[in-house]
Amino acid sequence: MSRKHFILILISLELLLLIVNSIFVSVSIFYDDIFGQMAGFFLLTIAAGESAIGLSLLVTYYRLRGGISLSLLNLLKS
Repeated sequence: MSRKHFILILISLELLLLIVNSIFVSVSIFYDDIFGQMAGFFLLTIAAGESAIGLSLLVTYYRLRGGISLSLLNLLKS
């Protein structure tokens, strides 16, 4: 992993999901179809859940280890 900050990785994932969401909505407006807007809404809901779970894992990891470092995340596997 080239990134060392967990928060930056979460922000990057949220930006990717937001870009895909905006593409769904813009294509659905272009083709005058409601399916893209519904898919965008569900994708936004999934992104919010993913963000909440990721941040809760981050807070728990910080409380256990006293710091946030992706190089130490391999300790969670064992």
